[in-house]
Amino acid sequence: MENRTVERMLYAEVVDMGGMPVRQPFPTQKVEQIDPFLLLHHHAAKIPERAVPHRSGVGPHPHRGFSPVTFVYKGGVHHRDSRGNDSVVYEGGTQWMKAGMGIVHSERPPADIQDRGGEQEIIQLWVNLPKSHKMNQPEYIPLQAEDTPVLEMEGGKVKIKVVTGDFGDTAGPIKTPTPILALRVEMQEGSTYSFPIPKDFNSFIYLLDGRIKYDGFGEVDGHHLLVLNNDGEGCTITAKKDTRLLIMAGRPLNEPVVSHGPFVMNTQTEIMQAMRDYQMGKMGILVE
Repeated sequence: MENRTVERMLYAEVVDMGGMPVRQPFPTQKVEQIDPFLLLHHHAAKIPERAVPHRSGVGPHPHRGFSPVTFVYKGGVHHRDSRGNDSVVYEGGTQWMKAGMGIVHSERPPADIQDRGGEQEIIQLWVNLPKSHKMNQPEYIPLQAEDTPVLEMEGGKVKIKVVTGDFGDTAGPIKTPTPILALRVEMQEGSTYSFPIPKDFNSFIYLLDGRIKYDGFGEVDGHHLLVLNNDGEGCTITAKKDTRLLIMAGRPLNEPVVSHGPFVMNTQTEIMQAMRDYQMGKMGILVE
């Protein structure tokens, strides 16, 4: 298998998102998007015991035109939305929401967060929707850890959770309108594995922690993201320390992207329409 080379390495700087510190490797001034992926936020925090869960986290806000995806690593996320969905996804699970024509949702710690250690760690990834699906009806998919296929390689030293897409003979449960491969990977120190990636997919690797050696590039520490070139069929990784990785790959949309806050469309006119529709209540109302 020919190894993909690294286009660039990005450090996940800490930014303030409405009072919540998050690490954001992209977008940056250098990399606006990794088509079809628009944004990645990595958030880890201790929830104070005095905090009221249903008043913590992120309150009601709208989205249109893309899929906000939340990978839950510690604790849980309580999702509510204007379409009546009310669900808690716990550690190891993923919530995939296709915002489509518009939805209002909130993401807060679950009521039992302190019983689970009081920590919350998540990655939120914005995945663009193609023009033909931007105005579809919204869809919310809660995928719990126990419903996510897990492959164990190298004698159990490499664990691969397949969230969406085809990985060998294993298919991820979440279906997407364009081909996406989402792998949640844990590697023990000293293990090596080669991950196949479809040649026409754009791809990146984000390290939540630990350290790896990327074949042909060198060592990479946690909180860094590797943008890969489309010049090979996969990537070979050796864990220098115990490491958690998010490997994402997807067929690029090659469509114009115009965004404003929580709306991602193809033209400025569509953004203006999204703002009007939200103000008029056409995306629904969420009363918690």
